[in-house]
Amino acid sequence: MRIYVHDYAGHPFQVQLSRALAGRGHTVAHGYSSTNLTPQGALARRDDDPETFAPDPIALDNPVDKAARSFSGLVKRRQTERLYGTSLVQSVAAFKPDVILAANTPVDALAPVQRWASRRGVRFVNWLQDILSVGTDRFLRQKLPVIGGMVGRAYMARERRLLLGADAIVAITEGFRPLLTEWGIPARQVHVVENWAPLEEMPPRPKNNPWAQSLGLEDKRVVLYAGTLGMKHNPELLLSLARQMENDPDARVVVVSEGAGAEWLRSSSPPANLLLLPFQAFEDLPDVHGTADVLAAILEPDAGVYSVPSKVLSYLCAARPVLLAVPPENLAAQIVRREEAGVVVPPTAPSAFGIEGQRLLADEELRGAMAARARAYAERTFDIEAIADRFEVILSA
Repeated sequence: MRIYVHDYAGHPFQVQLSRALAGRGHTVAHGYSSTNLTPQGALARRDDDPETFAPDPIALDNPVDKAARSFSGLVKRRQTERLYGTSLVQSVAAFKPDVILAANTPVDALAPVQRWASRRGVRFVNWLQDILSVGTDRFLRQKLPVIGGMVGRAYMARERRLLLGADAIVAITEGFRPLLTEWGIPARQVHVVENWAPLEEMPPRPKNNPWAQSLGLEDKRVVLYAGTLGMKHNPELLLSLARQMENDPDARVVVVSEGAGAEWLRSSSPPANLLLLPFQAFEDLPDVHGTADVLAAILEPDAGVYSVPSKVLSYLCAARPVLLAVPPENLAAQIVRREEAGVVVPPTAPSAFGIEGQRLLADEELRGAMAARARAYAERTFDIEAIADRFEVILSA
């Protein structure tokens, strides 16, 4: 097959799938936004890549502000995403695919490429990472109680139409099924494949590594957050955690992020124990995670089951305990609790987030046991060949 895989975010595991499919003889183009402010995977072509694999970076003049929290910011974001959709259609048309697999693609960028595929009889598979309109609807209702509800409902109706028009849907959690059923999408059209992380590219690393040494963190006890701080994340939790740990001279909170959430932290008079860093190169990520004694992730209450933070899956590869402030019904929370690989607290409880963070830092034996269980789950579950088998069936059906 000629397969165009589009991952707007440029995450590590999606490009791993593209390489795996290309290794099976398919011709695969991997499209992604090269101007987004997000941590991205190994997207450049490598010496050992199959000849049938080609990265396809799609650039805009300005990055999309994924953390926009004003109505005017959302309007500007929509305009930028529509421009991106136009560029995406041009890339897809030049490749001439048999099938398109689209992930993390905003509604305004997804609509034109799905319309292009429908008119030409090209099979279209929606890899549903988030039900984006649900979060947009809730945000708009909070900001603009009357007109916001109208705009939010329109956005949900539009996403529903796109999902109904797809040839197949790959949902990342069974938690998506009830809403998809409510929207009238046939169960036979929906396949559930949980996300993963590229295990071989994320080996566990010792705490005393070159990245830690470069920042003087090799002998500190570190809670580390690495990833986007967008509309679904409340950076106040990380600020509160640092302030609760302020009296411990050997404790640090390290935040590796960029964009509005990171700028908010920088402008909020953070304590000296909070270290803010930009996104790091993908090849340094094992050392970044290895520097941590505890790896943290956060997600707003409204996200519920409709957004699963992929950073948690990378954390599990790192063999470190995970500290989560996410809704209890979220798949990431369910995995961490079930595997006893960390601690989950409500995202509305900053004091509990701080207490549990300090408890984990103080108990080396507990951290070690959780870390071993985290890595064991990743090794048991993140088999790219088995995952590629499933996608190959879905894409060729």
